[in-house]
Amino acid sequence: MAMTGISTFARVLGVAVFLAASLAVSAWQLTAQTLAIDDDDLAGVVTSRSGPEAGVWVIAETTDLPTRFARIVVTDDEGRYVLPDLPRASYQVWVRGYGLVDSPRVQTDPGRILDLTAVVAPDLRAAAQYYPGGYWFSLLQVPGKDEFPGTGPEGNGISPEMRSQAEWLRFTKSGGCLQCHAIGNKATREIPEALGRFETSLAGWDRRIESGQAGANMVSGLNQMGRQRALAMFASWTDRIAAGEVPSAPPRPQGVERNVVITQWDWVDPKSYLHDSVSTDRRNPTVNAHGLVYGALELSADYTPVLDPMRHTASRVELTVRDPNTRPASAPGMLEPSPYWGDEVIWTSKNNVHNPMLDEIGRLWLTSTVRPPDNPAFCREGSSHPSAQLFPVSNAGRHLAMYDPRSGILTHISTCFSTHHLMFAEDANNTLWTSGGGQVVGWLNRKMFDDTGDEEAAQGWTALILDTNGNGQRDAYVEPDQAVDPTMDKRVSTPFYAVAPAADGSIWGSFQGSPGGVVRLTPGSNPPETALTEVFEVPWNNPRVPNVGYSPRGMDVDRDSVVWTALASGHLASFDRRKCEGPLNGPDATGQQCPEGWAFYQEPIPQLSGVTDPGSAEGSYYTWVDQFDTLGLGTNVPINTGNGSEGLLALKDGRWVVLRVPYPLGFYAKWMDGRIDDPNTGWKGRGLWATTSTRAPFHMETGQGTYPKLMHFQLRPDPLAR
Repeated sequence: MAMTGISTFARVLGVAVFLAASLAVSAWQLTAQTLAIDDDDLAGVVTSRSGPEAGVWVIAETTDLPTRFARIVVTDDEGRYVLPDLPRASYQVWVRGYGLVDSPRVQTDPGRILDLTAVVAPDLRAAAQYYPGGYWFSLLQVPGKDEFPGTGPEGNGISPEMRSQAEWLRFTKSGGCLQCHAIGNKATREIPEALGRFETSLAGWDRRIESGQAGANMVSGLNQMGRQRALAMFASWTDRIAAGEVPSAPPRPQGVERNVVITQWDWVDPKSYLHDSVSTDRRNPTVNAHGLVYGALELSADYTPVLDPMRHTASRVELTVRDPNTRPASAPGMLEPSPYWGDEVIWTSKNNVHNPMLDEIGRLWLTSTVRPPDNPAFCREGSSHPSAQLFPVSNAGRHLAMYDPRSGILTHISTCFSTHHLMFAEDANNTLWTSGGGQVVGWLNRKMFDDTGDEEAAQGWTALILDTNGNGQRDAYVEPDQAVDPTMDKRVSTPFYAVAPAADGSIWGSFQGSPGGVVRLTPGSNPPETALTEVFEVPWNNPRVPNVGYSPRGMDVDRDSVVWTALASGHLASFDRRKCEGPLNGPDATGQQCPEGWAFYQEPIPQLSGVTDPGSAEGSYYTWVDQFDTLGLGTNVPINTGNGSEGLLALKDGRWVVLRVPYPLGFYAKWMDGRIDDPNTGWKGRGLWATTSTRAPFHMETGQGTYPKLMHFQLRPDPLAR
């Protein structure tokens, strides 16, 4: 009787399931038929054996346009999707998502209803191949806190310079590997076959770090950590993954994350890489509406890539140096050949352009080398230049250049100070402030330069001076290696990495290290002699608060002059000077005087194995603040580059919005900006621009031959908006 009862129940259940499935299929078909589209859209429903697939990506790619083009959207709660406004071409369309493997690609043209069948992953390992690299990186087992400080090669193999686990992590992420490329993607978590065959993963990793033009830098970096211990850490990680270990699954896109539309174009060439791109004036995002987007190739090549997003064409502006004796920034020598390019020297740039910026009339400004590093006489001791009289500078490794697209003329600007990042202030002189000057912060009075063309008179720089005697003005000072003298000011060595002029006239910068921090510079009436500095370190070993995060890198400010910065600890941090309770100058205001000004937001991927401190495995390179709502999440929204998350991480009302780039795997950015092309067309008239910035585009999913990608992120009001 029991068996009969079970059999009857199974038959009834089977009929019920069949009827439910049939009704569901009918509902999906009805939904697909009722989706409204134009002749340049694609729409449909994504289903699998499990039913409608919500929060998965639908990707359409074509090579029919002048450059490779792709558009990506996310399905809604019912598995529906709309790919809007596709240029006329033939597309391959497929589904990708967490818990799935890629569906077969379907060839189609726009203007159709196209239902797609998703493929459920057969096992966890197959599913995990589509996770962001940072999830795989989180499996890395780092040395425990009890192993620090290191005891050297005769001890535990960790360099004595590594004084804490936090410092090891900072160097692994912000100060070492992750500052150049992702770790955790397939190309780095495995030993590529092209590298050779090795008896152990340790030997494979030892050979890997000697590869290509970057080999010497990689070896130097691991030597500073303790080469053998670092290699053992990475080799163990590779071995555990090969044995079947997989990371936890990321959540699928939810809520507003499903409203994103990502458009991408190939630009540049497969042997070059970008650092940044720019689409508009930081101070007014309506500048250059619908216009060209420009890039910066850093070490790799001497041209500026250009993308026309309206015509889908990629071009270039050739760059030159003033002095032909300028040497390439990257040495051609190699310890061992590259597994991708062999002995070929692929990085040849003399200009070494790092950061681009547009001004209010659409001219392109670059941090660019224009001559050898030895400075001319007007920069040095004995010069009559006002800045040199106060703080002479003997060399500068990178300078400035300006390209005017209207005339096609490239102008070199030889600066006495080195440059790294640059940003215009909102002042009458359109002052161009720079970072990268080491002991000084430099600027160009752009109005003066435009009026006179005099590069010597238009530039200036200042040392970083704390008002330690507290009288509100700049006086004689003691040096960084000297004790504080309460009757004098004090010069500090906090080199600006990022630079961001604030709306209130102050200039903010970030400085790296342990714990690192941010710097506020008030120029005064005559900056070379009146500029004063305030230093605010990340709270660390401060008895007033617990340790949370450490080591800023890229940084920006919002319209309220609140600073936002990415931390090596796997946080986004904010610093609000208005919250400081104690004095901001005087003998005690040397860094740790305002812990109450800091707040920390843990980034949304898992923490590294063996790390119990707050934070995550994320290693965001830069923070950019959407001051003018160019994306659609609101004004003053800070956004991290999310290098481990392979997407952009926006913090909205204390919650993360993850804008993942699912294809090709390996998105890694170092900067972004936002442009408003038309404020009257809703979501279609605005968006963020970012480029893949990894030094190793051949590490991405599509392998050797992959072109760097320019990305446009737009946010619809709902996942089906056209």
